[in-house]
Amino acid sequence: MSVTKEDVGKFLDENPVFAKVYYDKKLKAGAIAAVMNRPESTVDFATFKELSQVEEAEILFNLIHDMQENVNMEKVVFKVLRRISFLIHADRCSLFMYRQRNGIAELATRLFNVHSSAELEDCLVPPDSEIVFPLDIGVVGHVAHTKKTVNVKDVSEDSHFSPFVDELTEYTTKNILATPIMNGKEVVAVIMAINKTDGPFFTPEDQDLFLKYLSFATLNLKIYHLSYLHSCETRRGQQLLLWSANKVFEELTDIERQFHKALYTVRAYLNCDRYSVGLLDMTKEKEFFDVWPVLMGEQAPYKGPVTPDGREINFYKVIDYILHGKEEIKVIPTPPADHWALSSGLPTYVAETGFICNIMNAASEDMFNFQKEPLDSSGWTIKNVLSLPIVNKKEEIVGVATFYNRKDGKPFDDQDEQLMESLTQFLGWSALNTDTYDKMNKLENRKDIAQDMVLYHVKCRNDEIQDILKTKEYYGCEPAECEEDELFQILKKELPGPTKFEIYEFHFSDFDCTELDLVKCGIQMYYEVGVVKKFQIPQEVLVRFMYSVSKGYRKITYHNWRHGFNVGQTMFTLLTTGQLKQYYTDLEVMAMITSGFLHDIDHRGTNNLYQVKSQNPLAKLHGSSILERHHLEFGKFLLADESLNIYQNLNRRQVEHVMHLMDIAIIATDLALYFKKRTMFQKIVDLSETYEERKKWVDFMALETTRKEIVMAMMMTACDLSAITKPWEVQSKVALSVAAEFWEQGDLERTVLNQQPIPMMDRYKAAELPKLQCGFIDFVCTFVYKEFSRFHKEIQPMYDGILNNKKEWKAKQDEYEAKLKAIEEANKAKEEAAAAKQTANNASSTGSGSKTCCVS
Repeated sequence: MSVTKEDVGKFLDENPVFAKVYYDKKLKAGAIAAVMNRPESTVDFATFKELSQVEEAEILFNLIHDMQENVNMEKVVFKVLRRISFLIHADRCSLFMYRQRNGIAELATRLFNVHSSAELEDCLVPPDSEIVFPLDIGVVGHVAHTKKTVNVKDVSEDSHFSPFVDELTEYTTKNILATPIMNGKEVVAVIMAINKTDGPFFTPEDQDLFLKYLSFATLNLKIYHLSYLHSCETRRGQQLLLWSANKVFEELTDIERQFHKALYTVRAYLNCDRYSVGLLDMTKEKEFFDVWPVLMGEQAPYKGPVTPDGREINFYKVIDYILHGKEEIKVIPTPPADHWALSSGLPTYVAETGFICNIMNAASEDMFNFQKEPLDSSGWTIKNVLSLPIVNKKEEIVGVATFYNRKDGKPFDDQDEQLMESLTQFLGWSALNTDTYDKMNKLENRKDIAQDMVLYHVKCRNDEIQDILKTKEYYGCEPAECEEDELFQILKKELPGPTKFEIYEFHFSDFDCTELDLVKCGIQMYYEVGVVKKFQIPQEVLVRFMYSVSKGYRKITYHNWRHGFNVGQTMFTLLTTGQLKQYYTDLEVMAMITSGFLHDIDHRGTNNLYQVKSQNPLAKLHGSSILERHHLEFGKFLLADESLNIYQNLNRRQVEHVMHLMDIAIIATDLALYFKKRTMFQKIVDLSETYEERKKWVDFMALETTRKEIVMAMMMTACDLSAITKPWEVQSKVALSVAAEFWEQGDLERTVLNQQPIPMMDRYKAAELPKLQCGFIDFVCTFVYKEFSRFHKEIQPMYDGILNNKKEWKAKQDEYEAKLKAIEEANKAKEEAAAAKQTANNASSTGSGSKTCCVS
């Protein structure tokens, strides 16, 4: 017959005298000392009845002493759990801390597998090894969700039990005793004991003892939680106070400086080792020359990530703040895609979704590829990450702030998220100030430029208009007092007509024309293409406009009114004589001729690069194609005046279309964009040769808006460079004018900027002009006219002209190089003769010299 444990317990309860004798006989001082963790010499066996009470008092005293001495929370709770595991005979106990991350509540292990003989270092869980329970998984999650103590006698019969930790640790859980630690109505943590070692499950007595001891752990965890909340609120308050004290909003120059000042001011309160800010490109619409390749099917449409408002995600700058070790700030303009701050893909994801992302263990993250190796020589690695979007008042994401490695080694929690979110919201809202400042700054620059224009360029005066529209001579009144038919009759007599100056010819030269003649010729062209009557252009307005355009060009060496007119005349000739007009409507023809006349208005005689180097306001106002955008704006400035607006009788859609074409045509004269459109134009020419019938090709092109714009842009380039195609006697003189203006810029670079000009702009290298002209013709010009001559045979004279001029310049280059070679050979002969003479002298001196003897 076998005796069970219950039988023994019942016998001892019924025979207390026997139990006492047996207990005194078997329990030795050594066994007590081992259980109590004390030296055997300190165990007073005679007073053993009070021993447990003394031990408990000493344990509780030590716990309270640790709490008073501000020892970290983990150490105090560890001692409590170790004691509990001994008292209730639990195989192990664990502490799970409650937190919220990315708006989702969860429990994470802080102390794991605590038993009666455990060491703190073995049970303390580092952040990268945490086991995390959402509140809808496992008994521990159920306890946090219901906020009630549970005693699970058999986990196999409990629906809330999840075996994933057992599978992870190769452990078998049989029974569980768990309770929530509360601070008011908020869950702070969950403490759990598992597997009763001396029984099948935890008894009600075990549960009472468990909760009794946990009152000390609860107190300690409450103190820890309140201290943490106080620290967060203090940091938040100090952050705002520091911002106010440092007057962050006084820094309005640009968003980068403002973000830097704000973040640098509060760096001590961010509670992280490192953080970076990626600033996003705010461009929403691409330039036309970037859209064309997509529309032509040569480049695939962008399919990468975009912001919620539809912008392509492009970080144009990353600011990296290093707070661990020696503080350092790194600014990375135009960061590459493999830069460590971007390569993980997290900033791009945040910019795309607008989500706050809290990564507790970067090394094991599957969605993002964080760099696992140290980032620098200090051995610093990414452990946990918090990334947030910076959103402005327009709800546009202007950047992404990413914080790395909380200083205490733990993951960022909901308090960190709230603090960082308030910081990024503040930064986003403050961006409105920099936007306002930027607009004010641009307005100020525009005002300065407009004042400059008003001082230098004056509208056509009433006395000046009488040079062309002689109403006083014919009718004795002002133009405004005349009928349109009367003005037409005057212009019919005063304008030179189409043949006098050969405005239909590619070989046109302005050498025999006065500037007033050119104004008259320009007016004549509008009549020739039939737009004056069709679009009801007031004739007084047309005359004033052309006269004002001529005055808008500065009196400089080359980029003056004569050049402006020549470009407009070439556009007119390409459209008419070159028969390109058949692709365009009359409205488009008017826009193209007008663009030709306006394309270099108010040119300063210096190029775009010089505007940047000299810090001209134009360079600050326009980021690219600086002068071209200024010419465009100046032209629009003239057209905005009612007395100069030749478009005043167009409807709104017609005006928008004309302005759109002017935008493209004038900006396309920037040679920096020329190489972007060459291949596209060549493909259009190739395509035209596949059509046997011209009419079908014209009908096709008339409907192809993008192709028409590309051809128009290339026509503007052909017009701008047309001097290179003129007869040699014209071209050679114009080339000298161009070179003279370049040399003037070179002089400015040498005297004002203290820089050595490039050879093309160095007047001391004027003899190299033929060589430079040959290079310019070969690498820039020839392609344009060769392709246009293929496109329309009527344009062949321009190609023939450039070939002839290349031949002339090559002859001059060969002549110059022959002279150089002759000079070099003559110098070499002189050097050889001098060397031979010196050798002969030395030989003669050696043969006939006196021999002397020195006696010392």
